[in-house]
Amino acid sequence: MDDSSQMRALQADVAALQRKLDYVVRHLGLQYSDDPLGPGLAKAAELLRQGSEIEAIKAYREATGAGLKESKEAVEELRKTLPGV
Repeated sequence: MDDSSQMRALQADVAALQRKLDYVVRHLGLQYSDDPLGPGLAKAAELLRQGSEIEAIKAYREATGAGLKESKEAVEELRKTLPGV
């Protein structure tokens, strides 16, 4: 099998997997988001990058309804995963 045939076969496999995944997501009634952090952590991450830890905790609390302790812990964990923060 030459390179172009292998590429077409891989593209067909990816397309088939995408159709199956789309079916599962629709069947389960899920909403897909390209943002792996979700709304609470995305805003908190943005604020952490700006150096505003307290504002990040507030943003997380507003977005998730979590308490102060849980929000602080979530933002501290987030800080560990962000490069350069």
